[in-house]
Amino acid sequence: MRIDISNLEFNAIVGILDFERVTPQRVIVDLDLDYIYSSNNFIDYASIVTLVIEDMVSREYELLEDAIISIRDKILSHSPNIQRLKLKISKPDILDNCIVSLSQEYTFEPTPTLS
Repeated sequence: MRIDISNLEFNAIVGILDFERVTPQRVIVDLDLDYIYSSNNFIDYASIVTLVIEDMVSREYELLEDAIISIRDKILSHSPNIQRLKLKISKPDILDNCIVSLSQEYTFEPTPTLS
């Protein structure tokens, strides 16, 4: 199965510039993941959305790289049956003439679950 979460928008403190450390800015997260599905082994996409927002808002990352790594680790810990995860974090308002994004894709050997 695949879960796609697109245009998850919220405000967070993220960045290294002085003004980014004070005022939350708009952030957009896109992610998709593949996982092994069975009737008792599914992923609650709403909990993934909450996990991403809570992590970015509470951690106030300086670097998007660190945010992606942390979110990856939390999602994988939450849902060990993931086979592939692609994360993209965008800061649409940081520059006037473009949208700046950082992305990474990971593949995993899913942890088997007992039925």
